[in-house]
Amino acid sequence: MRKLIALTTICRRRLPAIIGFILAIVLVSCVQTNLLRKTVTGSQIIVSSSAEPNTFNPQLMEQGVGILTFLYEGLIRENDRGEIKPALARSWEISEDQKRIIFKLRKGLKWSDGKPLTADDVVFTYKDIYTNPAIPSYAKDFLQIGKTRSFPTVEKLDNLSVEFTLPEPFAPFIRTTKLEILPAHILRSSITTKDSAGRPLFLSIWGTDTPPNQIISNGAYKLESYIPSERITFRKNPYYWRKDTQSHLQPYIDRIVINTVSNSDTALIQFRSGGLDFIDVNPNYFSLLKREEKRGKFTIYNGGSQTGTTAMMFNLNTGLRNGQPLVNPIKSRWFNTVAFRQAVAYSINRPRMVNNLFAGVGALQNSSIAVQSPYYLSQQAGLPVYNYNQEKAKTLLLKAGFRYNNQGELFDSDGNRVRFTLTANVGNKVLQNMAPLIQDDLSQIGIQVDLNLIAVGLVVDKLTNRLDWDCQIMDGFPMTIEPNEAVNIWSTKGNWHFFNRQPQAGQIPITGQQVADWEQKIADLYIQGAAANEVRRQQIYAETQRLSQEYLPFIYLVNSLSMVSVRNRIHGIKHSALQGTFWNVYELKSNPINN
Repeated sequence: MRKLIALTTICRRRLPAIIGFILAIVLVSCVQTNLLRKTVTGSQIIVSSSAEPNTFNPQLMEQGVGILTFLYEGLIRENDRGEIKPALARSWEISEDQKRIIFKLRKGLKWSDGKPLTADDVVFTYKDIYTNPAIPSYAKDFLQIGKTRSFPTVEKLDNLSVEFTLPEPFAPFIRTTKLEILPAHILRSSITTKDSAGRPLFLSIWGTDTPPNQIISNGAYKLESYIPSERITFRKNPYYWRKDTQSHLQPYIDRIVINTVSNSDTALIQFRSGGLDFIDVNPNYFSLLKREEKRGKFTIYNGGSQTGTTAMMFNLNTGLRNGQPLVNPIKSRWFNTVAFRQAVAYSINRPRMVNNLFAGVGALQNSSIAVQSPYYLSQQAGLPVYNYNQEKAKTLLLKAGFRYNNQGELFDSDGNRVRFTLTANVGNKVLQNMAPLIQDDLSQIGIQVDLNLIAVGLVVDKLTNRLDWDCQIMDGFPMTIEPNEAVNIWSTKGNWHFFNRQPQAGQIPITGQQVADWEQKIADLYIQGAAANEVRRQQIYAETQRLSQEYLPFIYLVNSLSMVSVRNRIHGIKHSALQGTFWNVYELKSNPINN
């Protein structure tokens, strides 16, 4: 605490210099962006992101995954309302027993290098990448079917037809085929060729140092250039298949630029100065931007309640790596006590978050499923909720064996002071401001919280690789419409099963890890739900929501509205909380920059 006070004092004394330094950086960035505008011919959109890709291999990408919207398509796609629409596949047929699906591809499909895209690419993607045990593909979680977690088989019928055979009926399968199709003629050799350790070269192909012209895509755009810590640019794919009703080739906009911007405050400054064409509207910025909307020649779009929420989670992993516990065993006992997690949930003043962080433009999130979903369970229908009640929190802790000293500090039954570290992405303004509120709330029930605000890359590394964290808060945590799209969160072996994550292929093994009964129950219900009829699915997913809220692997916090600002010179925006702003990038149009 003394160090924190000292640091705060130093920062106050140096505030004018610090502000000047930040403004200088922003000014230089804006000047560079304006120069970029002037030197580029054709139409373009300039946006920003604080996260850079860790790789350009779609199946290994853990950061910057938003760029895949521009680069790749699957057999189907979803529109702004979440409806399934044809993409690379023009149609599909489902057998009477619901276990065989035949997809018909469009004629004349090509990759960005001009090579034909055929059924061979579909079979290669699903058979050699997605279901390959040597490839730690995120897609595996979505394709494992039934209790046996079996994969569908896929075979080529002809150059434009593929047939999938499922081990049992699987309701979400058609929606699952939005997964990216990858180029067999480029990547096949990287699957069959091994490195010195016997691993497929695919695991190291298409790194961020790969020449952009070697990254082959099938989406509306192809990679043009990447300058680390500065920008990624995309050039429209001349071989993209879409045409408008007048047979004009799409996309219309020549170029997409994603500037690397460290935080949302800097992005706001760049947007207001004209350096960016798009910005996510933080509720704290809404009033300011609304006043400037007409003069700034931009429009604020409201897509409704976000499908990504803020959530807090404790590390419930009891395992050892190289003989060392991932989590301090003393802390692990607290975290794995249900009453402790429930007490923490009761102690967090979420209404204050809505008012202070979201300017009143937000709602409390209580469910693991989005409110837009037909499977959403409300409080009125029996969903447990944790309204702010610190007295109830203290009662739960005392019943669980914790105790207080005369100063109101919390100790466990062995006399250990209850203290842990809360980690968050320093580049996210919401999380940056949310962490001290949680710290203050928990101090009111005697818990000492140490804040660890770090770069997003370090956050991802802790969650997916090192696994050595205490407590985490996340923004944009996915709330799904189709519950099975969250199977990678709830499957005990899922890539996003962060609260008790198992090592993935190629990672250092863990011993002594345990899976709780409720945890396995939720995972089993997700398997059952995918194979059930609609009435039974409603019942199953209601139960998963009740279990999630009772045992609290995630403490859901506050959900904001999905709002963005976009320059008026860009036409065709159909912003949606479900699909974002650029889901229909192929049909966006742009006036000249000086308009």
